[in-house]
Amino acid sequence: MNGLSDASGWRRLQPAVALVLVVASIGTPLWLVLVTAAKSQSEALQPDLSLPSTWHLLENLGQVWADGKVLQGALGSLLVVVPSVVGVLLFGSMAAWILARRASRISAVLYALAISGIVLPPAVVTVVLLLRQLGLAGTAVGMIGVYMGIYMSTVIFFVTGFVRTIPVSLEEAAQLDGASPFRVFWLVVLPLLRPVLATATILVCLYVWNDVFYAFFVIGGRLDTLPLNLFRVASAGLYLNNWHLIFSYVILMSLPLVVVFAVAQRKIISGITSGAVK
Repeated sequence: MNGLSDASGWRRLQPAVALVLVVASIGTPLWLVLVTAAKSQSEALQPDLSLPSTWHLLENLGQVWADGKVLQGALGSLLVVVPSVVGVLLFGSMAAWILARRASRISAVLYALAISGIVLPPAVVTVVLLLRQLGLAGTAVGMIGVYMGIYMSTVIFFVTGFVRTIPVSLEEAAQLDGASPFRVFWLVVLPLLRPVLATATILVCLYVWNDVFYAFFVIGGRLDTLPLNLFRVASAGLYLNNWHLIFSYVILMSLPLVVVFAVAQRKIISGITSGAVK
């Protein structure tokens, strides 16, 4: 009886333990960023979890905004992120719709190839050389093409499973009314994909918005983006060992993603629970 009682008590405690672990693993880094950004330069030399003696958060954010080219970097990031996300969602969902509706060995092989990009990283040197041959190296268009190619597999993986849950009868009814395949996709299928597209949107936005690796090799210093600006200023004399300014920059860089997630969180959760797991 004692063994059964202990097992039952542990099962009841498991959700609470899991919640504490999740809060600790996520909350601790967030708290470190916040309190360090609010400290003075001398207090922030050795970042820790202690509260600042005097809060300088607004002052530090103002200095970063003025000296760190935040607005210029945000505009550059939007110039790359918005077309990349829109393009990869549109073309990825089209490809996923076709692959989901074609039950053949060729479609199965194409689907496997399409999602292989999730585990096979692109060769950076080859990508840069190809962009140079096309005259797109160092341009926003080249960077958009790279991001679309990298994250197309993620969108196809998420959307294909969701499309298979949509009744084919809806598409057949539209076809009987004389709708072309493109109109069927645009008017019938695409509106039903909103939950899973919201999930894919936040994932792709997260990857592209925070990317510094591919952006450094493809566009270098020819276009300002927030991650590239942070990389440059963090290694420059202005921000050298100034952790309060670096973390203040991180807060400003993260705010747009927080807003996007807050607005789309219901659709994101719906997309994960309904389409992505089927």
